Amino acid sequence: MDPLVWSYGSAVVGGAVIGLLLAVFGGGGSVLATPLLIYVVGVRDPHIAIGTAAAAVAVNAAAGLAVQARAGRVKWPCALVFGGAGLTGSLVGAHLAKQMDGERLLFWFAIAMAVVGVSMLAPKKATGNPDVHLTAALTLKLAPVGLVTGLAAGFFGIGGGFLIVPGLMAATGMTLANAAASSLVSVVLFGAATSASYATAGLVNGPVFGALVVGGVAGAIAGIPLANALVGRADLARRAFALMVLATAAYVGWRASGRG
Repeated sequence: MDPLVWSYGSAVVGGAVIGLLLAVFGGGGSVLATPLLIYVVGVRDPHIAIGTAAAAVAVNAAAGLAVQARAGRVKWPCALVFGGAGLTGSLVGAHLAKQMDGERLLFWFAIAMAVVGVSMLAPKKATGNPDVHLTAALTLKLAPVGLVTGLAAGFFGIGGGFLIVPGLMAATGMTLANAAASSLVSVVLFGAATSASYATAGLVNGPVFGALVVGGVAGAIAGIPLANALVGRADLARRAFALMVLATAAYVGWRASGRG
């Protein structure tokens, strides 16, 4: 098979999987984007893989956000405070990551993936207050958490949904459904800021980005009915996905350590 056909075809399929996971879980799926680009699509430079993945995740999350917004699940004031505070953090994180050696960055990325996997294995509470409204007290809770989450998202080039969702729930008491939907606002903002930082340094692959987006939009749309179908088995599905993330983290860490 022609290498270009394989690269772009696998990027489309990978984008669909990531978009679907973002729609179903509201976070975690984007962490697979960088390993996918390096080990499947064939992007050799880890920095280009991270920059390209961040750009695609931002667009794919925007597609999911549009669907969730139409369903009325997004708590916009809380989401915008969290995401706005995290913008600065994501830009700082991206700048620091660009200064680091690619293989060393991948090793730390593997550790971040392991944290994502472990966090997804923890039980999630679906209960909460569906009528949360932003107050001054909530703003003081949301902004610092958003800043730190944005820093991590920018450094690792991931959406950060695995941190955003519990952060929103802990700070505001909103439901899991509202937090998952609202988290996409931050995923979009963090991804856009991170990818813009990488793009200014020429570290975004345009054609691969386009292929990821094409697949991601389709995956996000397909993920909505799947999310509804998995309502009764959400915990089982999340644990299975978490184990896949942990296995991928082990592989990335092994390769980045020079043993692969």
